[in-house]
Amino acid sequence: MVSGDTKAIVDWLVAGARPASDTPLALSELCDRLLGCGFPIWRVGLFVHTLHPHIVGQRFLWKQGSAVEVNSAPLEAFQSEEFRKSAVRRVIDTGMAVRRRLADKDCPVDFTMLPELRKQNVTDYLAVPLIFADGAVHGATFATQDARGFTDQQIADLESIAAPLSRVVENRTLRRTASALLDTYVGNQAGARILAGQIRRGHVDAMNAVIWFSDMRGFTTLSNQLAAQSLVDLLNRYFDCQVPSILDRGGEVLEYLGDGLLAVFLIAPDADNARQVCKAALMAARESRDAIARLSSRLDTGVRFGLALHLGEVSYGNIGSRNRFKFGCVGPAMNLAARIEGLTGRLHRAILASDEFARQCPSEFMPVGEFDLKGFATARNVFGLTDEMEQSAQYRASDEHMYSPESKD
Repeated sequence: MVSGDTKAIVDWLVAGARPASDTPLALSELCDRLLGCGFPIWRVGLFVHTLHPHIVGQRFLWKQGSAVEVNSAPLEAFQSEEFRKSAVRRVIDTGMAVRRRLADKDCPVDFTMLPELRKQNVTDYLAVPLIFADGAVHGATFATQDARGFTDQQIADLESIAAPLSRVVENRTLRRTASALLDTYVGNQAGARILAGQIRRGHVDAMNAVIWFSDMRGFTTLSNQLAAQSLVDLLNRYFDCQVPSILDRGGEVLEYLGDGLLAVFLIAPDADNARQVCKAALMAARESRDAIARLSSRLDTGVRFGLALHLGEVSYGNIGSRNRFKFGCVGPAMNLAARIEGLTGRLHRAILASDEFARQCPSEFMPVGEFDLKGFATARNVFGLTDEMEQSAQYRASDEHMYSPESKD
């Protein structure tokens, strides 16, 4: 039976814990309400599994007088001996609450964290299961430094709070999971649009951006030489040479196209930051080129890539058939970037740029020729980096050794 003082907290949780919009805010508000009802809480934690490619769960930790801390745990942490012997792991595995009255001399100190909590003068510790609608079990912990510990009624109240608290945490976790998965699989820009309800087919926005179009040279040859798993591992390592630099410099990956990669660096509507964005994209390009060169030096099968940088307007939005959409980019600017990238093998260059991009970084580029590009009525000037003049000969010799210089997948 929930005590009268705690019923208001339960009602607040059942109503959705408004206006707290995320888990840290909800936890902070919950702890304030518990303190207001006389609960001598000093430390409260939530431990929630999450569906994410890199992390297995998150911990939200409140301490009296401090803001809520949020920590992410990789898969290795969940499998560690320390977590395996924790009270939270016991709760997750059994779905049963665990209490330890650490003030009692004969209290078993049988879980990790308990010795440390006792050093911090914790007198009573409770871990309870948070059971989501799909049956998945998560955990919440409550600790006090009060010499008397928790009363039996307070323990009963905390256990009763667990069910409505589970609903609150689950609702916020679902949105956080959806956002993380969308960011992972379609990118931040597309993910934000989807969550905002821009899901109708044909909904398209125009944006001014630096377009990054890169491709692995000789991929077909490699795919015929390597086992399937080895090829996937190589692709992942290859993309790891590019994506961190793109993200660090303010870009966003929109799509993986087999061995190709499409990214954009957004430019303000008035284009007053165009030069700054182009310089950032070029820094990312050089970092990627150098990282791929280092990767290639460590492999038996060499790796080369071609990259085109262009500045222009693209149309970005929902494209597809009735029940299967994707956020994609279309437009002449995209096509031009792809055509320029196709010249990298012929010209033995790693990085090429359009006239529009090169004008923003004039000291970095030199013209390499005027080319007729498929789909374009007039020939286009193409520019190469000045620091690749000498490297071009090295690329040529290396490429001619590994692949045909005309190879293009």
